Amino acid sequence: MTISQDVAVATSALSRLSDADLSSLLTIRHFEWQLLELFSKGGVAGTTHTCLGQEHVPVALSALMRPEDSVFSNHRGHGHYLARYQDPFGLLAEITGRQGAVCGGAGGSQHLFRAGFLSTGVQGQLMPVAVGVALDLKIREEPGVAVAFIGDGTWGQGGVYEALNLAQLWRVPLITVVENNGIAQSTPTDSQLAGSIAGRAAGFGIRYVRVTGLDVNAIREQLASPLEQARAGEGPLVIEFETYRLGPHSKGDDTRENLTVARLAAHDWYALYGQQYPEQFRRIDADRRTLVAEVVRDVMTRPLLGASDA
Repeated sequence: MTISQDVAVATSALSRLSDADLSSLLTIRHFEWQLLELFSKGGVAGTTHTCLGQEHVPVALSALMRPEDSVFSNHRGHGHYLARYQDPFGLLAEITGRQGAVCGGAGGSQHLFRAGFLSTGVQGQLMPVAVGVALDLKIREEPGVAVAFIGDGTWGQGGVYEALNLAQLWRVPLITVVENNGIAQSTPTDSQLAGSIAGRAAGFGIRYVRVTGLDVNAIREQLASPLEQARAGEGPLVIEFETYRLGPHSKGDDTRENLTVARLAAHDWYALYGQQYPEQFRRIDADRRTLVAEVVRDVMTRPLLGASDA
């Protein structure tokens, strides 16, 4: 089943988060909001793609990952990076090409590199790379896994299927995380994806888990065992998250009707956690808002990097 762009993910009562988890969620949210604001003022060159509405996915997975794991991200990967490294200063410096950039200002918003982390704006490009890393982990009998984040639209890339075929054939520890936000740039998933992601995983005999809802604690409980099975040599795993894209595709280019976006926003985790745990939420939200504002003030006063600095 795919998600229509007009239907929000079903939600229920959310369990109380630790301060650290809520802090991680809110850091990503305020970072992305500030990034769009900077772009509107000319502070960011090129393009940028935010993960607004999808922050719970990498935050939930972060506690299940280990330092030896490798993450392969995509064009909408700021949340993936921040959930793993808690480094908003380095990330914003990278995006704006300023001193302290995580990879010398050479990557910008989409192409990030750090030990254990790689992202690219080319859809599906890193799936074969992730399989190669997973194969190396298996050959060397290392405990890590390769985690590749892709979207529903990326299932139109042939490299995804070649990668999944070899991953299952070689039984490598590859975790494919599908953030199915119901829309591929401006095309609803129901208009571009035949069948289902579950069916496509089944075609390769790959284990599949479907995650709905926004409860970070519940997601971890659901995924702990399947992830450990992958670590234990039981082959690759596809995890499909039913989620949504609250922000534009990139910058301000949202082609959806205002009513559609409003329906999604009504089920945003930001509002739901604020309603259910108001005291904790207000305290940490104010703290993260202040932190990210300080990140922007600090980074935007740093000198720009030149070509020789990359």
